[in-house]
Amino acid sequence: MKLGKSTREAFGLALANLGGADPLVVVVDGDVHNSTRTEHFAKKFPERFFNLGIAESNMVGVAAGLASSGKRAWCASFAAFVMCNAYDQLRMSVAFPNLDVKIVGTHAGISIGEDGPSQMGIEDVGLACSLPGFTVIVPADEPSMHKAVEALGKLRTPAYLRAGRPNVPVVYEQGCDFEIGKAIRLRDGKDLTIIANGLMAALALEAAQTLAGQGIQARVLDMHTVKPADDAAIAAAARDTGRIVVAEEHLLHGGLGSVVAMSAARQHPVPMRFVGIHDTFAESGKPEELLAKYGLTAAAIVTAARELMK
Repeated sequence: MKLGKSTREAFGLALANLGGADPLVVVVDGDVHNSTRTEHFAKKFPERFFNLGIAESNMVGVAAGLASSGKRAWCASFAAFVMCNAYDQLRMSVAFPNLDVKIVGTHAGISIGEDGPSQMGIEDVGLACSLPGFTVIVPADEPSMHKAVEALGKLRTPAYLRAGRPNVPVVYEQGCDFEIGKAIRLRDGKDLTIIANGLMAALALEAAQTLAGQGIQARVLDMHTVKPADDAAIAAAARDTGRIVVAEEHLLHGGLGSVVAMSAARQHPVPMRFVGIHDTFAESGKPEELLAKYGLTAAAIVTAARELMK
């Protein structure tokens, strides 16, 4: 797979396109617009862009106020800042009144690298999923991020959109048939299913290729929407393949694995393994070294799959 843009860059470009199509779209940012890439929107529509400074709680409150006034608000900052610092405002000002506010957390996961643990959003998906009424989406690459922004642009309820810092492989070279709440089957297989999202989707495909060389055929699902999860795809994977590996760049507690396990347990319980961040913070380092140290690799997915095949 060829290397494409980062999902944060794809988000910024897609948001600027959305702004051109919908004059009600407004954007608030926490003084990191050159990092979240909302700068693309700001350059095109300065009268609809608001830099609220390093004050995430206030930023969310302003976004809620704009949404209450009939605007379609997008609110962006680093995942760790907007989800952790402003959680009470998200809960009471956005989720409780069920407003049309899209929260975008960039620089998510440990792949931001040298910035270190204080800026690594590793619990953001779990926090977002716990907000009633929130849709939660974690795109895998540049094309799927564009589609996610388009889809969220049609949604009139709150949502959380996760984006990463590094450039990532293009999973959808031929375009992406994106639908909120509908997983995308990237590869078919009969022996087990690998369910992944974000940058782990490309690694899941790499792992499936390695497993195929070992005589194990793995289905691969891109579960870009964590909430609402695609229960039908999870049930079909459990019934058809009998084993599931979940891979995510997030804490194991409260993330995609928790959602998939709950769905499978309710519908068709099967043996499962989970590839993600264990109960720990990471550290500062090069992205590829951090991913390797904390077990977020294709090799780790292969190991988990082979454990299930014993």
